Amino acid sequence: MGALEGRVALITGAGRGIGREHALLFAKEGAKVVVNDLGGSNSGEGADEGPAREVVEAIRANGGAAVANTNNVSTWDGAGSLVEQAIEEFGGLDIVVNNAGILRDSFIASMEEAQWDAVLAVHLKGHFAVLHHAAAYWKARSKAGDQPNASVINTASGSGVTLPNAGQANYGAAKAGIAALTLVAANELERYGVRVNAIAPIARTRLTLATPGMGDLMAEPEAGELDLFSPANISPLVAYLASEKCRVTGQVFAVQGGAISLLKGWHDVETIETDGVWEIDDIAARLPH
Repeated sequence: MGALEGRVALITGAGRGIGREHALLFAKEGAKVVVNDLGGSNSGEGADEGPAREVVEAIRANGGAAVANTNNVSTWDGAGSLVEQAIEEFGGLDIVVNNAGILRDSFIASMEEAQWDAVLAVHLKGHFAVLHHAAAYWKARSKAGDQPNASVINTASGSGVTLPNAGQANYGAAKAGIAALTLVAANELERYGVRVNAIAPIARTRLTLATPGMGDLMAEPEAGELDLFSPANISPLVAYLASEKCRVTGQVFAVQGGAISLLKGWHDVETIETDGVWEIDDIAARLPH
């Protein structure tokens, strides 16, 4: 019996990179997997059915159960029909892994509206759209007396929560939004038997390799050396968070080869107070900086 035996999982952006490793491991652990991938470029342009179908073929070749989906998760209807496909194909839905993402890096002064909109649409709206449709399904089940044991794993990034990168205002804002969305969703959906967590992964993918300076840092090691930046290192944590025995919810984890860290967001570091009305000079003299 695998850790995910009998569970139905929907994984977005699962045709390549980290999402592909999630799909392969989930299937190995007994899950039935809907492999979603639009098959677009790093910037989200174009479409190709090949990546999603290749992952499905690999899963089936090893005796697993999987179907392909090439919907665009940044569209409301695309996300809705993705959730519907999982339910119709496999009789239910237990796990959502929101992983799909794109990059359109640019400095703020030169970023175009389309660059901002596209990244926010795929990352933040794409996460929310799939989550919305899945949550509606789980809420209906719970109200009908069939309490789910469901799990959502969202994909944030260090660029949004720990180490902002110049040139990634759109990406960082989207990823920080995903971390906040995760905490709200965990609070809301617990009553319906749904746990919600997020990861901030560091791994070698086509998106990270496209970031200046990351290619050398994340280069594949020599034969026989431990590959700390392999995307396969990320998936075991996601599989655990997706398992029935896991009770963790409302958390964000940084993860890379050899290390998993629990992250916490904005918190009070230092406070100044006044007994009367604030004066500008008083604030200037006392405000932490």
